[in-house]
Amino acid sequence: MPDNDRAPAPDRADGTGLSALRADCGNCFGLCCVALTLTRSADFAVNKAAGTPCGNLQDDFRCGIHTRLRTEGFAGCTVYDCFGAGQKVSQEIFGGRDWRTEPESARQMFEVFPVVRQLHELLRYLTEAASMAPARPLHAEIRRTLEATDRLTRLDADAFADLDVAAHRDEVAALLARTSELVRATAPRKKKRDHRGADLIGARLKGADLRGADLRGAYLIAADLAGADLRLADLIGADFRDADLSGADVTGALFLTQAQVNAARGNGATRLSPTLDRPAHWEK
Repeated sequence: MPDNDRAPAPDRADGTGLSALRADCGNCFGLCCVALTLTRSADFAVNKAAGTPCGNLQDDFRCGIHTRLRTEGFAGCTVYDCFGAGQKVSQEIFGGRDWRTEPESARQMFEVFPVVRQLHELLRYLTEAASMAPARPLHAEIRRTLEATDRLTRLDADAFADLDVAAHRDEVAALLARTSELVRATAPRKKKRDHRGADLIGARLKGADLRGADLRGAYLIAADLAGADLRLADLIGADFRDADLSGADVTGALFLTQAQVNAARGNGATRLSPTLDRPAHWEK
């Protein structure tokens, strides 16, 4: 059994398993390439208003520079994750009707997509939480919240305008924090490591023992985490842009997403959980 005594999170018949929470661009109408605002920066080569298609979006809703995004100045696209919201909105909520052939649906589709994306992110965290054995006392509550969140993603398109997603996020966040406390309590540590929201930009943490640390929302931009031990650390919302994870161990880290991994630097010696893919831009 892994370090945090975590069982695999199986796929579920109701569509809330981890595979349903991965982006399926082939069944999406390029929503992230249209609905979102892009600001020219190190992450994006252009400015683009929300609701305006990216110039690289093709007629088949695929990206024309997908294999060259980083070299063309669109590194931000490679770290974005809709957690499967794109196909949910495209194929289920709007029934496969795309915004090009039915332009009257475009505005509503682009407004619904970011809301469903937030809900799918919560589903991703709750699905992981439900697999954590140390959080067993909370499993019934986690499952109820997971099912309630999934129901919200299946509302009619008109209903999303009245949905208070921020309030729901707060409720889920509190439950995930309690889950984190139970799981991190099993980590071998000499003192409590509370770095929630900490400014650790460029921090020298090479080889650091961060097992069981609370790093929720921490700014780890360009931090040196080479060889660090992040097992059982809570990494929800942590900013890993350009952080060095070479040789680091993040197996069993809590709430670490593919987008965070993609934003970081690593190599073949970085230890990842089996649910995460090794980014193609990492060193071998």
